[in-house]
Amino acid sequence: MRKLIPLLAGLLLSSAAHALSLDQLTNKDTVGGLKEALTQGAGKAVDLLGKNDGFLGNPKVKIPLPGKLEKAADTMRSFGMGKYVDELETTMNRAAEAAVPEAKKLLVESIKKMSVDDAKGILSGGDNAATEYFRRTTSAPLGDKFKPIVQKAMAKVKLTEKYDKFAGKAARFGLIGEENAHLDQYVTAKALDGLYLMIAEEEKAIRANPVGAVGSLAKKVFGALGQ
Repeated sequence: MRKLIPLLAGLLLSSAAHALSLDQLTNKDTVGGLKEALTQGAGKAVDLLGKNDGFLGNPKVKIPLPGKLEKAADTMRSFGMGKYVDELETTMNRAAEAAVPEAKKLLVESIKKMSVDDAKGILSGGDNAATEYFRRTTSAPLGDKFKPIVQKAMAKVKLTEKYDKFAGKAARFGLIGEENAHLDQYVTAKALDGLYLMIAEEEKAIRANPVGAVGSLAKKVFGALGQ
């Protein structure tokens, strides 16, 4: 035991001597490491959502009926109309699941375009700094990508037209906002929200456990944040 204590102390000192702070990393290391980690995190978020039950089976991102219609759904179920509510909710979530895989390419392109200043801002920012970068740089083009896929998925069961007619009246009575009066717009927005939420969770996990980050550069960069 007496021999073990000096040995452990020596290892700790050696580790401290080789530890790098964020300031000591080169710009190349900083950008490269961040890109490694974000490519992993974004890809994992897309994979989790872009599959059967990716939205429908995940309470964190499951898309409900908009506004006060969600409360009205409970009443509909009590009158034996639950199957219609379930059909609509299932269709909305399946549409989001079909759209999300389109995000991977745009997210990777956004990562590739990341500047040194972008990288340093993300690393020195809050737990969701990278997610906010993605939201800022990809939400508009992703919305354009998602919407036609959502429209196609919803058209298969011919619910969109019925919903829009009903929701237009609901909006006039203040049950839902005007922005939710069209089903494809609502589902597209919710699909984006779910995607960024899952990206944020992946980002938080990487920051909390740099060792779990893929690639040696990513481990070095995120490990330096704790120095």
